[in-house]
Amino acid sequence: MIITGENFLLIGAVLLFIAVLAGKVAYRFNAPALLLFLGVGLFFGYKLISFDSPEFTQFIGMVALCIILFSGGMDTKFSEIRPVLAPGITLATAGVLITAFILGGFVYVVAPYIGHSLGFPLALLLAATMASTDSASVFSILRTKKRGLRENLRPLLELESGSNDPMAYILVILLVGMLSGNGEILGVGACVGLFVLQMCIGALAGYLFGRGAVWTMNKINISNASLYSVLLLAFVFFIFSFTSLIEGNGYLAVYIAGLVVGNNKIVHKRTVVTFFDGITWLFQIIMFLALGLLVNIGELFDLPTLLLGVAVGVFMIVVARPVAVFACLLPFRRFSFNARAYVSWVGLRGAVPIIFATYPLVAGIEGSRLIFNVVFIVTIISLLVQGTLVSGMADLLGLAYPERESSFGDALQDRMKSAFTEVGVNERMIATGNTLNSITLPDNTLVVMVCRDGEYFVPSGRTALQVGDKLLILSDHNEELQTQYSEFGLDDVIKFR
Repeated sequence: MIITGENFLLIGAVLLFIAVLAGKVAYRFNAPALLLFLGVGLFFGYKLISFDSPEFTQFIGMVALCIILFSGGMDTKFSEIRPVLAPGITLATAGVLITAFILGGFVYVVAPYIGHSLGFPLALLLAATMASTDSASVFSILRTKKRGLRENLRPLLELESGSNDPMAYILVILLVGMLSGNGEILGVGACVGLFVLQMCIGALAGYLFGRGAVWTMNKINISNASLYSVLLLAFVFFIFSFTSLIEGNGYLAVYIAGLVVGNNKIVHKRTVVTFFDGITWLFQIIMFLALGLLVNIGELFDLPTLLLGVAVGVFMIVVARPVAVFACLLPFRRFSFNARAYVSWVGLRGAVPIIFATYPLVAGIEGSRLIFNVVFIVTIISLLVQGTLVSGMADLLGLAYPERESSFGDALQDRMKSAFTEVGVNERMIATGNTLNSITLPDNTLVVMVCRDGEYFVPSGRTALQVGDKLLILSDHNEELQTQYSEFGLDDVIKFR
């Protein structure tokens, strides 16, 4: 079926419905939800929908990665990643290079025996597309498994996956330019210089624009709280595009900007975080569906292509990734052998390698379709084998512990009958005494916070109140409390539930 304007929304809605249901099934059976999103796209692309637009898929991936990396940075506490900055950055840079060259050498040697003859630059390009771990896969799996990891492993893995895309991206762009004949062939020194320049510009732009976003969010004073999320989304796209325009790495910039925003106080932060959590999942689903639709399943199951994909996937999991991790973590002796083995295992590949594999397709490089299909096969193997055993491997290596879950999280959102209200103190309220314990309130009612001249504090019974103070009150008896407000002459009551 060809997608037209009349049925685009219908097909999109059906795909989203099925993807969400697939995510629920995946969680129940301890499988990565992203794998099932990919499978849904693959099935519909094979049976029902004709879709062949690498350029459009690449654009979707770019937008999705911007949001995913920013949201991942915003959810990461700098206090958690500070102790693992050095090993994380080492894995994100040297680790990508080591993985790419080991894997590229393997492809160059093995491919002819399977039926594909690849020159070393093309073999290295194939390896470069898969050299970075996928932030979307790592963030979603680690944060939905509700498992804690010892030895600071979770922030290390999230830092690596969130910051190693720039190195792989630069490798892919350099090799695509060289193989397509559209780019100048650079020496090792020039490549290193270009990498350092893009990383420095990206890091600086991300920090400065992140600070700018925080300042703007806190100063702009928009009456509609929902528009703050839209404003921050505009910042995300601006940071990526402007940084890329000035020859910096946009992906690194949005990740660092997310770190800056997430580790500073901004107004309506809860609303913003909820918005980005939802839109991140939406774009993850759209991205994986689009990537699945792009695949030609007949090419995927071509025997030499399938054998090469399986060989590359197994070699990457068993050899290339572990060698790179153990080499990079060699100077950091605080990590145990089991911790290094686990980091080696959680080298998940997902949407990012497939998106990088669209660059050779768009450039029209000979052998680009083979690269795309092999990367797709490797991604499925990685999500199916590594992703499914994220929790099991942590248990096996003695690195997991159950995370404490809040008993009040759902209650505060859905189940709690208690209601929050905000009122301002007037003269009638404190006529019989200005201390909090002098004010008559219903049973099971608490004044949980006071706002005075822009400063917030938790009161005690002896706290002296002043006219104009704002009180945040929690009560199980809201009707009685409203009656009491009327007796105090309080008409301007803000209800939160």
